[in-house]
Amino acid sequence: MSPSPLSVPQPALAAVDTRSFLKLHWTCFKVLGINASNSSGYYLGYSVLLQVLVTFCYPLHLALALFSSADASTNIQNLAVCVVCVVCSTKFVIYATRMSRIRELESIIAALDARAQSPCERRYFVELRKEMRHITLGFLSIYAVVGVTAELMFVFRNERNLLYPAWFPFDWRASDLKFYAAHSYQIVGISYLLLQNFVNDCLPTMALALLSAHIKLLGIRVSRIGYTTESPAANEEELLYCIKDQEQLYNMLNVIQNIISLPMFLQFTVTAINICLPVAALLFYVDAPFDRLYFLVYLLSLPLEIFPICYYGTTFQLLFDKLHVEMFCSNWVEQTHKFRKHMLLFCERSLKSETATAGGIVRIHLDTFVSTCKAAYSLLAVIMKMNE
Repeated sequence: MSPSPLSVPQPALAAVDTRSFLKLHWTCFKVLGINASNSSGYYLGYSVLLQVLVTFCYPLHLALALFSSADASTNIQNLAVCVVCVVCSTKFVIYATRMSRIRELESIIAALDARAQSPCERRYFVELRKEMRHITLGFLSIYAVVGVTAELMFVFRNERNLLYPAWFPFDWRASDLKFYAAHSYQIVGISYLLLQNFVNDCLPTMALALLSAHIKLLGIRVSRIGYTTESPAANEEELLYCIKDQEQLYNMLNVIQNIISLPMFLQFTVTAINICLPVAALLFYVDAPFDRLYFLVYLLSLPLEIFPICYYGTTFQLLFDKLHVEMFCSNWVEQTHKFRKHMLLFCERSLKSETATAGGIVRIHLDTFVSTCKAAYSLLAVIMKMNE
């Protein structure tokens, strides 16, 4: 006789550990030479060499060759790549100086993880893990495709040329050895910069996604008060813990704001410019098939870099605004007068509108994503007018 379905033991749900989603970023920081826990001389030398040759010199060797070609498409490609590399290196340096704040963010996340104990919260964590995996794979796919199409554009050119127009302290046309040395530097350098860009773009998106997740988990905890236990004292205590969790969430937002504000301001500023440049190249200057493929992929990747963080910037704001609704879903009617007083405090706090800003000026919001696309169209209209 087969056992009853009720007698089959159900698999245990994993404990909530949202901090684990940042492990990949710490690995990337280590590869990129930013690892305060490793003080060995070899690693220090590797870190200094990497920052000098890639973070500083790679954007510089592109900038020194700006507008040096007679081909307009080459100049547009060089301008777009140079701007991205300069901003990427600048953002990476900013994040490198914010390591202590990122550690502080992790400690807040760990404290909030410890509060998520119920099966309902653990089931939500399983869904969240899939969502975070999709975000990570999405960003990795964007940069991988851009890197591959750039190399294809180089391989299928009719004449020997560099991956990107750039300045070198030697004549890379003089011999095969010098040419392959220059090309190897560009390939290795752009690979490191793509990894930097992955950290630059994925980390703030992950941070706001985790903030949204913990607001959601707090809403689950609040809505269950009064239903899991009938003890008034226990319900009062749980509500006080939830009020402390709410304070932690506001603190978490402040820490995230401190980490991502300036890098995201740079990102929004440069995205509008870099969206219109590949469109102009596709419309007016590019004829080769693989050049068109590169600019098309580049064009599609730029909005995808800022859309996720704008989405989560809107999501966490909506979830904050919804917390008082979750509070009224609890069994507050049968609770004590003291419980209701604390409940009013929780609800009044949740009525305060919270938003993340880039540089203290631009909201990290879906409205900003639309505004950035509109700004890119306006710049394109100017370029089209000039082209006439």
